[in-house]
Amino acid sequence: MNATDTPKAIPIAAPGEGTIATRVAAGLGLRPTRLEEWHFLRLAIVYVRQSDPQQVLNHLESRERQYALVDLAAALGWPRDRILLIDEDQGITGKTAERRTGFHRLLAEVTMDHVGVIFGIDMSRMARNNKDWHHLMEMCAIFGTILADEDRIYDPRDAEDRLLLGFKGTISEYELVLMHNRLERGRLHKAKRGALILDVPCGYVKLPTGEVARDPDEQVQATVQLVFDQFDELGSCRRLYRHLVRNQIRLGMRVHRGPRRGQLEWRLPTPGMLGRMLHHPIYAGAYSWGRRRVDHKRTAASAGKLKMREMPMSEWIVLQQDRLPAYITWERYLANQQRLLQNGPRTGAPGVPRSGKALLTSLLVCGACGRRMYASYRSKSTAYYGCMRRKNEGSTCCGLEAGAVDDLVAQQVLRALEPATLELSLKAIQDVHKERDRLHRHWKHRLERATYEAERAERQYRAVEPENRLVARSLERHWEQAMRNQRDLAEEYDRLLKEQPPHLSEDQRARILALSSDLPTLWNASETTAADRKEIIRLVVQRVEVHVRAETECGEAVISWRGGVMTRHEIVRPVARYESLGHYDQLINRIVELRQEGRTIKQIAAQLNGEGYHTPRSRKGYTSTSVRKLLSRCELTHGRIGTRQLDRHEWWLPDLARALQMPVDKLRIWAIRDWVRSRQVPPRGLWVVWADGRERRRLWKLMADSRSSKSAEQTSS
Repeated sequence: MNATDTPKAIPIAAPGEGTIATRVAAGLGLRPTRLEEWHFLRLAIVYVRQSDPQQVLNHLESRERQYALVDLAAALGWPRDRILLIDEDQGITGKTAERRTGFHRLLAEVTMDHVGVIFGIDMSRMARNNKDWHHLMEMCAIFGTILADEDRIYDPRDAEDRLLLGFKGTISEYELVLMHNRLERGRLHKAKRGALILDVPCGYVKLPTGEVARDPDEQVQATVQLVFDQFDELGSCRRLYRHLVRNQIRLGMRVHRGPRRGQLEWRLPTPGMLGRMLHHPIYAGAYSWGRRRVDHKRTAASAGKLKMREMPMSEWIVLQQDRLPAYITWERYLANQQRLLQNGPRTGAPGVPRSGKALLTSLLVCGACGRRMYASYRSKSTAYYGCMRRKNEGSTCCGLEAGAVDDLVAQQVLRALEPATLELSLKAIQDVHKERDRLHRHWKHRLERATYEAERAERQYRAVEPENRLVARSLERHWEQAMRNQRDLAEEYDRLLKEQPPHLSEDQRARILALSSDLPTLWNASETTAADRKEIIRLVVQRVEVHVRAETECGEAVISWRGGVMTRHEIVRPVARYESLGHYDQLINRIVELRQEGRTIKQIAAQLNGEGYHTPRSRKGYTSTSVRKLLSRCELTHGRIGTRQLDRHEWWLPDLARALQMPVDKLRIWAIRDWVRSRQVPPRGLWVVWADGRERRRLWKLMADSRSSKSAEQTSS
């Protein structure tokens, strides 16, 4: 029978009368309702849920009460084989229906018209979210499903029952809010006292008294200190990660959960692990709470999986300095945060120096608009600085090849560092000593730990009774493995000693002093990367503002040094055309003069290079090919005249005369009389005539008419 069929009503009987279900309901203290025959032909579902695994284990009475609803359904008249128990949502919160497969199964059975009644000890067991609760109630009303708890039986189609169910759903949701607020206020009150400490990061342990102390293991402390010292030198989390992995440095982590809780594990670092260490204020001795909060938008988009977002320090709920043992000072922590912020992809941040050839990325500013110029690469070795505003109409911004300004700034930086070469040499030697000392100390700690593990395994093996071979064999294998680990570690340390001795030799010291005293050689060495050069420039240069003029190759660079000093320098950039050269007219006149003196093309190129002339794109000087192209413009070669100075539809006058099959002198006279569109090109005043297809046909017709009239005059005479 379907829900749309006219049901056969079971009347509510007077005391002592009525159906079995009515009498049972009255005997159990339940308010009787209209139960139809088709309700008993469908399933009776008993839904069982508790909010978390702790309740499942400890709140046994609530669990037993929910399972006892099966007996209630049977007492009301449902056969036991028609009672479906759904308890797969045990230990899952009712705040949302995202991960509750049992609730989805319940809804599916209702919408397939299989369910006559749903049992639960109260409405909060089914849902603590009004959206989920009202959706279930609406589906039950559509398909005629009855809801029942320990108080009464409800018909979602009945107005009074529906109102009461709505109230119960609202109270159930609000009860969850009250419990959450009560717990959160308790956590916040404990956090404000600095007493709420859940887990501690690498380098710390939580004592049984609830206090936080440094890890008692000396190697763990030394490794954490090494991380912060290396970050001060390298300045980048990614570089720090590569350094630790390259030197096989592991971090000591305490296990927080599980059967091995509290034991020490040595793990390879990851970029995420190092980032959390550098951002955590506990290493500066500060207690904090509320550094991360729930991102509700991302959580909703990820199907209920909790997503967090980092909060700025000004929005942390609790921040108390000098409350915990520290590895670094608070000022050093703030400097690290500022450096990490500058390394990020944030707009305006300089970012981490990378391997690109352009040395002034994040430092170069356009002098026309004041915006930062970006670097693009036309090849692996050629970089170009451009301004984004150049794409806008009416912009006066110009770009330039990176070499012009990079070479200038590099020369100025080396000149500024030259007086401090001795100090830099001594500082470099100290840095090498310090880094090697930290590295060798770490390896000695590892060797000491490996020796202890081997001796401990030996003691365990010797302590066992010889007859107990089942245990002795296992301990023997463990001892052999510990000795192999000790031997392998000792061999790796021996290799390290040969590659990097703890102390520099006299030869190495002399080499460092020589390289430091010759900064240009060190700067141009193949071992010096572009990232190293950028790092050096950023240490002394704060900003470079470049003024580029579109009509010339000359420009100006203003270097703002750290400390407030500003210097101005002229730059010469490569340009695309000879006409953009500031000395173009002088260059052409000089070429014409040398050619008229009878010089050969090779001699002209040598003379121009000797006098300091340069080509638009290259600083290598003139060659025979470049001189021949310039001579062709001046019609001083026997070859074809070049067309680099011609615009669209423009012709050199001799070429157009040849195409029209007319005398050159006649076309020159037409140009002088302005009978054609023409112009003269300096310095020799060569004629350029404009003539598209229609203009050439007109000139050809004029030439033909001129010839016809001349022939007629000769015939008449």
